[in-house]
Formats: sequence, structure tokens, C-alpha cells
Amino acid sequence: MGVQGLTTFLDNRQKIYRDVQFGRSRLVIDGCNLNYLLYFDSGLDQNHGGEYAAYESLIERFITALRTCEVDPYIVLDGGSDPTDKKLETVTQRAEQRIESAHRAAKDGGKENILPIMTKWVFRQTLTRLKVPVAQCFGEADREIAALADKWQCPVLSNDSDFYIFNLSAGLLPISYFQWQDVKGNGSKSYIPCKRYYTSSFCIYFQIQPQLLPTFAALAGNDYVKLPKYIWRQFAPDASRPQSHLEGLLCWMKDFEQPEDALKAAVELMGKSQNKEKMLQSLSVGMEEYKLPRSSLSLRDRMSSSVTQEENRAAGPLHLKDARLPGDTLDVLLLHKLSLSTPVDHKDLPSVNLTSRPLRQVMYGLLLGKETSYKVEERDREELQLKFIRIKPTFSRVAQLSERLEVLLEALGVKEELLNELPPQLRLLVAVTCYWWSRARPRPDLKLLKSLLLGMNLKDTSRLSAGRKRNQRRLVQARCHQKPDVGVAHAFSQWQVCLKDSMHLNQLLGLPLPEPDVDRAMGKRKKEGEREKTAGKPWQQHQQQSMLNMNVTEQHTGLIMHQMFGDSSQHRQCVSVYTCVCERLCSSGFSM
Repeated sequence: MGVQGLTTFLDNRQKIYRDVQFGRSRLVIDGCNLNYLLYFDSGLDQNHGGEYAAYESLIERFITALRTCEVDPYIVLDGGSDPTDKKLETVTQRAEQRIESAHRAAKDGGKENILPIMTKWVFRQTLTRLKVPVAQCFGEADREIAALADKWQCPVLSNDSDFYIFNLSAGLLPISYFQWQDVKGNGSKSYIPCKRYYTSSFCIYFQIQPQLLPTFAALAGNDYVKLPKYIWRQFAPDASRPQSHLEGLLCWMKDFEQPEDALKAAVELMGKSQNKEKMLQSLSVGMEEYKLPRSSLSLRDRMSSSVTQEENRAAGPLHLKDARLPGDTLDVLLLHKLSLSTPVDHKDLPSVNLTSRPLRQVMYGLLLGKETSYKVEERDREELQLKFIRIKPTFSRVAQLSERLEVLLEALGVKEELLNELPPQLRLLVAVTCYWWSRARPRPDLKLLKSLLLGMNLKDTSRLSAGRKRNQRRLVQARCHQKPDVGVAHAFSQWQVCLKDSMHLNQLLGLPLPEPDVDRAMGKRKKEGEREKTAGKPWQQHQQQSMLNMNVTEQHTGLIMHQMFGDSSQHRQCVSVYTCVCERLCSSGFSM
């Protein structure tokens, strides 16, 4: 939902907030909001494939700060899309805007807040490794988050403006004011400086009745209702100020006691041209969204009560409830729809999602079964246009583990014996890379393939001497200001989409291959200090640095190349490139 402009409006009215020293408490966290804000506010790369190792480190530090202050986090994620299509217009508009933003980022190199493809996977994987409780709802999580926080009498951590409307007994901690990187005190007296918001403070400040807050949100405009802003500006003390429509609306609402009276008066302001009955109905629907349901989330079952028993049975075995599968799975199961990733990409290049479509077709077949009449509607882009394409599933019946592995490897076009000599953590990565190399169009540059292979084989680089680290930084900084290569970025996005869809398929099949760490897929993780030094540098530059950090296992690299090229000229060329790189590293004084 969201009340557009409300958080900015309140930022200019600091008296509404209370300064607090937060610690020794439960905390319900809006996981999707945290994921976006942690990544974007950190200054990490957005346009060159993402900085996943640095992001993993950031999440670790965030959770460490909470635990230092004896804060018990419980993270709740969104699930599938709204099956009623009440917000279809808003959702479609945002998807179109993302396509345009992604093109601008690829063309001009500016930051457009496009989340890199594997960020959500890194977020989930890291939380799981840190043993942080995570729940996933069947739909939008806002109401479940509010209900759970109210049940536990603890605050919510989020920047979503909807939580300024929910009547939360323990209030809201806006992420913007949550200074988790500046923990104060020691031991049992440690705390995080932050600001707390209560709806009671809002109502006192603006002199409106508490029961009118949902009415205010509906009239201000959200995903369900969009009223003209000029109507409310006429009641503002200064109509030229930013968010003056919100101030005008609040001034207008001072004279009302009950929501019904305010709604009727608001409809009259709209004039005769409006369908008043339809508008009243839409406003009422918007207000209903702020009524707290009975919490259906708990550490024991983590299930949403917003679906039928039949839907619960269908989704339960798939581990949707504890976020082991993406919420997109529900869209396929219940709606036969899937909204695909919109990474940074140039409009003149084909959608990166085309490369991994055969993998998704197998996934659709596993989820929907033998019903050949079902097709899944994929939402993707064609140039700058939003397109809806109906895709026929590929059905595969699986039972035993060996059959599940066979289905996965057949989808990826790789034979099991070719993977057996590789370390378990590399097998899915190598299979994905083989698939990507054979299907990606335009054909990726061999240098990119080489960089990926080397990145997979990196060992711990934390013991490098200070002199070597300085040499690495000089070599990387020499290319810092080069404009990113659109073709390389496109090919790498294709590889990441293939990785994401392969990991999704692997999970659906019960993990016949070990799930790799995403940061390992992009190059071995660094220690915290190394991550900080490389933060903000594009992926291509990280890979150049990785090639100078590496301690490569030659046997593994040779096996990977042989699987991809056999005894072909391409194999010999790749080996030649590899040998050349190794010789250059050795001549530069780096041990292999």
C-alpha cells in the first residue's frame, strides 16, 4: 500500500518522534524493506552485477549489532502477489517504470535503485546461516507484521509509510533513524540510538481523532485509491510547500469525529463527475487494510491464514512458510503468473530472462503437474515495453533422489559423471555456467567465462601481504572510471538469472545438488576489512582484483573447461588464456 510522501512529510516534523535507547527487546522486521534499504543506503554497486560478498558482510554486521544489544529479530517477508488484482494498475505502472530505470542505468551509468538479481538470495542465505528466524507470508506482509508486533508488544522496524497508520502498541522504529552502526554502551547496557513513532503522537500533533488515521491514509491516496492532490492543497496554510496536500488534508480532517462523516464529505468535494458510490467503496477497501488481523505467524508454524486449507496443503510441503522458497512460487501455483527480474540492461538487447526460460518451464511443470491446459503468464520486457507471454510448462514426474538429480541435470544439459570429480559446492555453479555458455545470446565473451571460472576457484585471500593488497588496489583503480561494458553487463545478468532459476529448480527438487553460497559464485568471500575496502567498486573490477588475489586449483579449472568444450579448439583457447593469466600473475610476484 503506502501513503506517498508521508515519510518525507514527517521527516520535517521531528517533534512527532521520541529519541530512544533501544535494546533488550523483540523486534519484528519488515524484511523486504530492510533488504532494499540496507543495499541501497550502503553505496554498493547497482549497475555492474552487484557486490554480494560486501552485502553479506553488511547483513552480518547488522545482526551482530542487534544481538550485542540483546535484540531478538524476527524477519517477515512478502510472499506472492495479490490474487484480487486490486492493485494491478499500480503494480503495472511500477513495472514499466523499472524497465525505463534499468535502461537509463545501463545507458548513462547513474544509480536508479535497481536491486541486483541475486540480492534477495544473499539476504535469505545469510539470515539462515546466522540462524535468524524468518517467516514468509502468502501475500503482502504489512498486516501480518503489524499483527505479530502487536501480539508480542514489540516495535516494528521499517520505513514503509503504512506502519505510520497501523495502531502499534509498541510503536514503529523507522530504519532511517535506526543507528545500528553506532551501538552505544557496553555489555548489558549496550543500545542502539534511534527514534520511535507512535500514532498517538501523530494524532496529538495534528489534532485529529485516532480512529481517523485509516481514513487519512485512504484519502491521501495509496495503491487502491488515487484522488487529485489539488483538492487538499486548498486547505493547507501554504499550498506551495512540498507535501502540502497532506498538510491540507490533515487540516480539513480536524473538524470530523467519525470516519463515515469524513468519507461522505470527501466524496462531495470530488464534484458531480465522480461515481460517488464506487469511490466510497474504494475508500472503504483502502481503510480495511489497516485493521489488524489476528496474527497467524509464530515461531512454530510461520504460516499465513490468508489462504484456504487447500492452498495451505498445496504450499506447505514446499517450505514456503519459512522462506526456503521464493514467494514467486505462490504466484505460479495459485495465479499461474510470474513477474520476472528487471536487471540493469540496455533496451536494444533481448531480455536476459529468455536464456533461462527452459529452466522455468521445468519448474512450472513440477508445480502444476500434468494439467496441460495450464500455461504460466510471464511478465517481462521487450525493449522498453512491458509484455505478458504465456509459457507452456514442461512436465517431469519425479520421486527418488536419483530421478530428481536426473531432472535437474537434464534441464541444465550436463551429465552427472562430468560433475563427480568437482567439489560438491562447485557442481551446481559449473552446471549453470555450462548451460549459460551454450544458450546465452549474444554469445558471451570468453574473457567473461574465464573470469567466472577463476572466481569460482578462489581460495581465502585474507592472508595477502600489505604490498600485494596495494598492488591490487592500484590495478583496480586504474579502471575505476571506465564506462561499463553494456555487453559484459548483459551477459553477466544472463548468467545470474540462470543461476537464480537453477537454484530455484534445485530447491523445488529437494536439493539434489548442494546449494552454493551466492557470494562464492561471484568469487570467494573476503574478510570484513577487505569488503570495506572494495565497497562501491563494480563487479568487473572485483573480478579483475580477484584474478590478482587468486590461489587457483588447476585441476578443478581444467575439469570445468573440459566439461564445457571437450577437446575442441575453444577448450584449447580457454586453456591458453588460463595459462597466460597464470604466467602473468607469477611474473608479477604472486604465488599460485
